[in-house]
Formats: sequence, C-alpha cells, structure tokens
Amino acid sequence: MSLLAPSPADERRRTGLRRMRLVALSLLVLAAVVFLATVRLDHDGPWGYVNTGAEAAMVGALADWFAVTALFRHPLGIPVPHTAIIPKRKNEIGRNLQDFVTENFLTEEIARERLAAADVSGRVGRWLGVGRHRRTVLTEVTRVARAGLGRLDDAEVRTLVEDFLVPRLVREPVSPIAGALLEGVVAEGTHHGLVDLGLEELHDWLRENPGTYAAVLGSRAPWWSPPWLDDRVIGWTFDQVLAFLREVRDDARHPARLALDDLLRRLALDLQRDADVMARAEALKERLLLHPQAAETAVGLWRSFRTALETAMDDEGSYFHGRGDELLEHLGHRLTSDPVWRGRLEARLGEAVSFVVNTYGSELAEVISVTVDRWDGREASERIELHVGRDLQFIRINGTVVGALAGLVIHAVAQALG
Repeated sequence: MSLLAPSPADERRRTGLRRMRLVALSLLVLAAVVFLATVRLDHDGPWGYVNTGAEAAMVGALADWFAVTALFRHPLGIPVPHTAIIPKRKNEIGRNLQDFVTENFLTEEIARERLAAADVSGRVGRWLGVGRHRRTVLTEVTRVARAGLGRLDDAEVRTLVEDFLVPRLVREPVSPIAGALLEGVVAEGTHHGLVDLGLEELHDWLRENPGTYAAVLGSRAPWWSPPWLDDRVIGWTFDQVLAFLREVRDDARHPARLALDDLLRRLALDLQRDADVMARAEALKERLLLHPQAAETAVGLWRSFRTALETAMDDEGSYFHGRGDELLEHLGHRLTSDPVWRGRLEARLGEAVSFVVNTYGSELAEVISVTVDRWDGREASERIELHVGRDLQFIRINGTVVGALAGLVIHAVAQALG
C-alpha cells in the first residue's frame, strides 16, 4: 500500500509539469530544426550566427535536460553514475533536511522572534472582543466537555476510585500534609471567614427555632422538676446561648475564638510531630477510605456533578454560559488594553515555546527523516517531481536560451579572431 496517497491537487500539478516539459522540449526541437536547416548554408554571413546559436542551444538544452532528469531517474534508463539522485539518496536527503530545519528553524531565538511578531495576545484579545467569537469558544468548550463527560461512566469512576485513588491515598501519609496545611490556614487567618459563617448560621437557626431547642433541653430535664421551673431554665439558657453566640460572632478577639485558634494551632503541630496523633489521624483516614460506602459516595458526588454540569451546558441562559461569556470578554479586554497582562501572556508563551523547541525540537524535526525513510524511492521521486518539476523545467528553457546566446558570442569572437 502506498504511503503517499495522491491528493486532489496532484492532477493539476501533473498537468502543469507536462505543459512545461512540452515547452522545454519544443524549444529543443526548434533549435534542432534551425540547426539542420542552416547547417549547409554559408557560415561566413549571418547564417553562421544562426547555425552556431542553434547548435549551442541544443547543447544547453540537452545538458540541462540531463541535469534535471538525473535528479529523479536515470536518463533514458541508462544507469549513468550519479543519476537518480533522489531515489538513491532519499534517506540521506531526509536527514540533511532534518538537520537544516533543526539548525535554522527550530531554535529558541527564531521561535521567540516569530512569536513576538505574531502579536498573539493582541490578536486573541481582539478576537475575544467579538460576541460571536466568544460564543464559538463556549460552544467548542461545551462540545469537548460533553464528549469527555460522556466517555466516563459510573463504572469507570468507581474503578478509578477503588483501584487507584483509595489504595494510593491509603499508602500516602496525609497527617504531615494536613498539619502543614492547617498551620498555614491558622497563621493566615483563612479560617476566620468559615468561623464567621458558622456562627452566623448557628445564631440565626437557633433564634428561629426556639421550640426545637426547648424540646431537646426539656427531654433532658429531671422527672421530678416542675414544668414552670423547666420553662424558666430553658428560657434563660436559650437567651444566654444566643447572647454568647452574638458575642463570639461580633468580637474578633473573643476568648472563645482565641481558644479555637490555639486548639487548631496545636492540632496542626501535633499532626506533624506527635507520633500518637499522627497514627490516630492515619487510622481515621484508613477507616474512612476503606469504608464500603466511600466508593459509592464518590460515584454519587460524581453523578451529581455531571448532571448539574450537563444541565448548565445545555441551557444557554444558565450561569455557566453567562459567566463564561463574561470571563472571556474580560480576558479579551485585558489582553487589548492592559500591557501588564499582554506582557505576562507573551512571557509565558515565550517560555513554553522555548521549552518545546529546546526539549523536543530535535524530536520534532526527526519526523522528517523518519517519514522520508518510510517512502519508496521511486514513488517519493515522482511525488517530489510533481511539486518542484514544473519550476525545474525553467532550467531547461533557460539553458536553451543561454546556450544560444553563448553560441552567438563564441561565433562572434571566432569571426573577430579569424
């Protein structure tokens, strides 16, 4: 089977090659006819110039025909040395072409220069400034995401969790990582927002559900306690709990908050240094991960996430599309109007291109030699001739014309010296 399947443009190239071959051959035939017609005429006059020019034109045409033909095949089928160069040396030519591309094109300097000249950030920014282009991006992202989601079914997710994630997490100690993460969270006060939210929600819930509080506390009252006393105690404690939650919520330096910070700080250190705490944390991790319900929970979360994402992608008026269009528009505006953003993008792209060129440039160029090695010599020669043979026929035409001119000059010199 051929490795070089003909393309639709090959027939046009073949027609052009035949036409130029016919032109070059016609000039050779014309020179031969003129030579034969003037060979017996008086060479001392003008016919001598015509005959000599025609003779030299034939020599030039034949020499250049031989040179052009020798690139692709043996002229007239005769195995003259140093002919059929491309079929015989295609592998060497491929390697030389690979080296040429590597040394002159796949270099960091040229790659960065072409990247800078392309103005990628500006062009991307202007392109994203058009609404239909942003919709095109979202459409393609949605199509790719939907295709990716469709390829992951529940069984594959379960297999991934049970056979890869869970065993890996069980083997990996998480307490040092968790301790270091918790230490950073406490040091930066990142958890304060979560504490504020929890206190706010707890205060509001308790204030809106006094009956639930009374029922829970009333169930713990002694049997011998009179109801009026229970109501007084429950009401008083309810007010005290609400007041305490308000104080903790509103005072960033409340002792309870400081105590919580101290507790979390000591827990973070123990998770990194205390062997007993670390062992208990690892044991808890293993119990959670190895619980039969763990994989089912992961699959359920994945199923919910996939359903929600697919629903959002199907609805063009959803937050997914609205927010996506807003982010793309913001990105386009920044890339066209903010030189800092453009500089950052260009710098990152330059680093990426340099990394690819420096790391994989030789491997990329190697595609040339590997591909050429796979080609059949005769077929490769024919395909290369289809692409460049038409232009090479101009060598034959020029050889005919230049040969004729050279013949005229030589004959003129001979006449002058004679």
